[in-house]
Amino acid sequence: MTHTSAAVLPADSRYSPSNAPQLFVRDSDGNYLAAPDDRVIDAARQVVERSVSKGMKLNTPNRVREFLWLKLAGYDHEVFGAIFMDTQHRVIEFSELFHGTLDSASVYPREVVKAALHHNAGAVIFTHNHPSGEPDPSDADRRITQRLKEALGLIEVRVLDHIVVGGSDSVSFAERGYL
Repeated sequence: MTHTSAAVLPADSRYSPSNAPQLFVRDSDGNYLAAPDDRVIDAARQVVERSVSKGMKLNTPNRVREFLWLKLAGYDHEVFGAIFMDTQHRVIEFSELFHGTLDSASVYPREVVKAALHHNAGAVIFTHNHPSGEPDPSDADRRITQRLKEALGLIEVRVLDHIVVGGSDSVSFAERGYL
């Protein structure tokens, strides 16, 4: 059984990819073991959850991107989610709304509207990942974003952005002028 204690220990005093610093966890006997990547990602997600909490303003594009990258990193299938916010753009909740396959996820505007009403949201930022690592939005991504924007507009919920995460990069619909 392992505990959450962690340390970064260099494998050698000279840096190379083969001896890069490694994150270790301590087991119940006090021995340090190399932490598996999925455990590191899960721990990073927990840190992100604490750093972006209910009521917090996501007021910089970099903060939003870091948050979403950590939320979606490591998935081998598409995940479509939303950050629901109040009218002052303070976080209400992040929700993973739909899970798909390697290269697509079905997104249903009716379910997104229900979720926005459930959270009493005034604004939303959509996100999804591209497991291929290529963050450029597809035509289908642009079409569903427009449909969601129209549907949410009927209930006065603003769509602030849609960010596609791919690999270590991301693309913002707002920055590209797609919204």
